[in-house]
Amino acid sequence: MRLQVLGCGDAFGSGGRFNTCFHVDPSAGGDGDAFLIDCGASSLIAIRRFGVDPNRIRSVFLTHLHGDHFGGLPWLILDGQLVSGRTRPLTVVGPPGTAERLPAAMEVLFPGSSTAERRFAVEVVEIEAGRPIEVAGVSVTAFIMRHPSGAPAHALRIESAGRVVSYTGDTEWVEDIVAAGRGADLMIAEGYTVERPVKFHLDWATLKRRLPEIGPKRLMLTHMSPEMIAHPPDGYIAAEDGLVVAL
Repeated sequence: MRLQVLGCGDAFGSGGRFNTCFHVDPSAGGDGDAFLIDCGASSLIAIRRFGVDPNRIRSVFLTHLHGDHFGGLPWLILDGQLVSGRTRPLTVVGPPGTAERLPAAMEVLFPGSSTAERRFAVEVVEIEAGRPIEVAGVSVTAFIMRHPSGAPAHALRIESAGRVVSYTGDTEWVEDIVAAGRGADLMIAEGYTVERPVKFHLDWATLKRRLPEIGPKRLMLTHMSPEMIAHPPDGYIAAEDGLVVAL
């Protein structure tokens, strides 16, 4: 499995980074279905910059419905319709409310785009916490986090090709982070600050204290504020746009 960070920035572009988006290629060979974990507003730009084929993206798994995590979907869909010539279905998996918020976002940004005729289907699947589902050969389980976004915010535990990737999304500490990340081949976690508490966000000091219970094989911190970007990595991979991790 090959995971590439297409975007690891916060909502404000700290460090000049793209909004959150992780590209996962289960085959690692570039010849099968790939998927995204989150698709922030700048994701199509990152897809172009890092040479990703948007037509190989079969599914998009969303943690929550803030623009820096799902706002790139209108551009991805329109690119498939108008530029990249997509014909294969695209499945969007997100929390309850996704089926309403996605077309609303498309209509705000590009009036008429949500109902335009396309050569491919866009299927929205809403996932409930604690009820695993399988989409295009990928198994995903959601866990409730604490990060108001007009819909439930989730951590995701994703299993594909014999590997487990977990991602906290944005959240302050909740106990379900342990279950979401336990023993994962790669745990991606928000590391917004070093130790300064910020409501609804996760600091490194809190996560570090609980890591022995989680026991991920590897840990990557993302969605970092300027102070965290400047902090030397200590027991974790510091996400950077374009970084590739082999699993």
